[in-house]
Amino acid sequence: MSSTVVKKENNEVTLKIEVPAADFEQAIQKAYNKMKKRFNIPGFRKGKAPRKIIELNYGVEVFYEEAINEVFPKVYEATIDEQKLEPVDRPSLDVEDIVKGQDVVFDVTVTVKPEVTLGDYKGIEVEKKEYNVTDEDVEKEIEGLRERNSRLIAVERPVQDKDTVIIDYAGFVGDEQFEGGTAEKQTLVIGSGQFIPGFEEQLIGKAAGEETEVKVTFPAEYQAEDLAGKDAVFKVTVHEVKEKELPELDDEFAKDVSEHDTLEALKLDIKEKQEKAAKMREEEEVKDAVVKKVAENVQIEIPEVMVEHKIDDMLNEFGYQLQYQGLNLDTYLQYTGTKMEDMREQMKEEAYNRVKTQLTLEAIGKAENIEVAAEVVDEEIEKYATQYKMELDKFKKTLRPTDMESIEDSLRVRKTVDFLVENAKIA
Repeated sequence: MSSTVVKKENNEVTLKIEVPAADFEQAIQKAYNKMKKRFNIPGFRKGKAPRKIIELNYGVEVFYEEAINEVFPKVYEATIDEQKLEPVDRPSLDVEDIVKGQDVVFDVTVTVKPEVTLGDYKGIEVEKKEYNVTDEDVEKEIEGLRERNSRLIAVERPVQDKDTVIIDYAGFVGDEQFEGGTAEKQTLVIGSGQFIPGFEEQLIGKAAGEETEVKVTFPAEYQAEDLAGKDAVFKVTVHEVKEKELPELDDEFAKDVSEHDTLEALKLDIKEKQEKAAKMREEEEVKDAVVKKVAENVQIEIPEVMVEHKIDDMLNEFGYQLQYQGLNLDTYLQYTGTKMEDMREQMKEEAYNRVKTQLTLEAIGKAENIEVAAEVVDEEIEKYATQYKMELDKFKKTLRPTDMESIEDSLRVRKTVDFLVENAKIA
């Protein structure tokens, strides 16, 4: 096998790969052995017809496509390795006329990773913003704990702001009841903004057992177009009124919500955790600032296909996040009235920046010969095994070569970022 490379515009290259006639002949024979059972030839049992007979009946090219599928992946991968290319998309293949007994020529076009021209990446100047934890921050966290451990109790008074009510309602436009505007025993927190603007406020002052009418106007851009901008009346029955009861702020509260015996110990623990989180935030913001400035200094022509692939990754990430909320991407698009092409367009700039950052860090890693020690990779794998609650040996068996490459690449990028921060000027 021999190959030549011609570089084109937009990070495309054309490969001319010549496969020896003998190698292609072997591929044709493999294709025959794989396909021969598909042919019914008079005078022969199914699958027993000689190759020459099948070729006489169906044409000499009958096995060419399968032979190409057999030989191309191997010669393509070998050529990529030989020419030290890094494809970022599927190759486009064109096969020149196949002549029996002659070498077969594959013309391949593929987009490859672009060359990165690095600018300054040492001595980058950034400012470090400090986040100091105050007593107010601790008290806010304590109040959050009280809120999460509160309970609702029924009250014999009219509805007030922040109360929780249990209601039935039916919505009408004119005299006609509209679809989707009816519910029974619906829970609603007054002031939450869960319902149409103006609805919740009109329940203030009502009591359990009381019936009332709530008059509202649907927003002009309401998701149901048949209701957008229209006046409506909801007939509402208030069944229950409940208020939130917060637990007393004392040592017993600390024991109930934590492993601490006193309120002061709980507050001290919260402050220590907040200070640790603040420190991590400061460090992450410094890293982001350094990497952003370094990426601004590079010259690079990013192929469109790399941006599109990154958008695909971002959509997958977003889809996983939606699953935790009981949604999927199609439902989200329908609910928000967004088109997929519009969403992809909105993600384009962020995707471009992510690709640019990735390529920049890879280039710096190569320039500085940054490598990751085997024991560091092993430690990372052990962390993953613990995260997935699997025995280490069993987890390792689930890893594919591409998974190992991904882990090593991630660690190398992390180490490269640390290198940039160590060589930056932090004010």
